[in-house]
Amino acid sequence: MNHIRTLAIVLSRTDFGEADRILTLLTPEYGKLRLMARGVRKERSKLAGGIELFTIADISYLPGRGEVGTLTSARMKQHYGRIVEDINRVQLGYLLMKILNRATEDQPESGYFNLLHDSLKALNTPSVSLMLIKTWFEAGMLRLAGHSPNLKTDESAQPLVMSSLYTFEASNGTFQVSGSGHFSSDHIKLLRLLFGQVSPEVLQKVQGIDGLLPDCEQLLESMLKAHIRI
Repeated sequence: MNHIRTLAIVLSRTDFGEADRILTLLTPEYGKLRLMARGVRKERSKLAGGIELFTIADISYLPGRGEVGTLTSARMKQHYGRIVEDINRVQLGYLLMKILNRATEDQPESGYFNLLHDSLKALNTPSVSLMLIKTWFEAGMLRLAGHSPNLKTDESAQPLVMSSLYTFEASNGTFQVSGSGHFSSDHIKLLRLLFGQVSPEVLQKVQGIDGLLPDCEQLLESMLKAHIRI
């Protein structure tokens, strides 16, 4: 049987037996893999360095006859080590991996790998706020799942305009004109950037973003609960 080589990000690790681990990994070509890393908990394991959390690894594996294959090699390609210097960034990193793992089937498209990879890069950049990273990740999850909000017209199919205030209906992803609404044109502009895949590092430079993020994050959370199991 031929070895398969790919890039991978570890989503979860479960100790097995005295020295092994079962890994769930996300890859760009093969979706999620469940692989046995034999002897990885031993002090001199050649696999250990390549399967650290918050790492992009170059791995080789043998598919199994059942659900679990065998990891045969793992080489660290990129380690986002600054994440572990901040407990809040570590916790958010764990949360993002947990959400992605729960919300995707075994064969998610490559966009999910890119989303998590870019989220780790942002987490590794101290100047990018945690709320921005979480909000950007949530927008990416909704976009990949086909649940982007309507950011062009309101519920009456009228163009969204700068002078109006809006409320938002998560179930159908539309804005409604309302004098008591708290979503302004600035919120909608930011949401367009979030769903337009502008990187968190670039978004951090948007003037006034810190004041807009809480409302946008709440909107995206409501959509995730309405459309995606997390």
